[in-house]
Amino acid sequence: MSERVAVRKTYKLFIGGKFPRSESGRSYLVQSSNVSLASRKDARDAVVAARAAVKGWAGATAYNRGQILYRAAEMLEGRREQFVALGVPGDEVDAAVDRWVWYAGWADKLAQVYGGANPVAGPYFNISAPEPTGVVAVVAPERPALLGLVSVIAPAIVSGNTVVVAASPSEPLAAVTLAEVLATSDLPGGVVNILTGAITETAPALAAHMDVNAIDLSGVTDTSLATDLEVRAAENLKRVLRPAPADHDWSVDPGLARMTALLETKTVWHPKGV
Repeated sequence: MSERVAVRKTYKLFIGGKFPRSESGRSYLVQSSNVSLASRKDARDAVVAARAAVKGWAGATAYNRGQILYRAAEMLEGRREQFVALGVPGDEVDAAVDRWVWYAGWADKLAQVYGGANPVAGPYFNISAPEPTGVVAVVAPERPALLGLVSVIAPAIVSGNTVVVAASPSEPLAAVTLAEVLATSDLPGGVVNILTGAITETAPALAAHMDVNAIDLSGVTDTSLATDLEVRAAENLKRVLRPAPADHDWSVDPGLARMTALLETKTVWHPKGV
């Protein structure tokens, strides 16, 4: 009998809750595995999927969103050894699980912390409440590939935004494996969409897309690319989160800034009864 040849896994994109290959048919080799090389068309498809998911995800109760983020933490914990086998340090996997849990706990508390009743001089109730911005494009940090990715996805989606993520091009296996975790975590399709490949190809398409409401440039290390993306984002007045410093420690307490930066505030006036 001839020696069996193992099947090489092909890691695909994650768009709309499904795992399509790149429409271009391209891939590149990482750790002896084929990884899809996303195109600008794939980026546009991901934005369409993210936009379609906004209404349902933003309309879900904060408690339900928190449950789903916690479920993602459970599923990630169960796949710990798989991530370690891919080269992700065990401590980083543990920190990523804890980060999911931390953000899950904030889901039903943001409105109390970031909103509230405002004092006004008149017979009115004046109430401010946070609302999601909409579709957020994210350039994930190159490293740490898993913790950095979770640290930019979780604060965006916990409040009801949907995201399109350009994952680390040099260490994409953690991202596409996280996509498999999310696909089995009750997360509605389209809430998180993950693109692998060259950031220089997908990020400009996302920054210029007129149906993207905000862009997080945390993982952009090239100053000229960051400037180009900011210029493209200005076309429809996207919110822009600037690149993280080169020495940023993704393991420290993230605080509330990443969540609140991707929120709108709606203020409602209502007359009091007399």
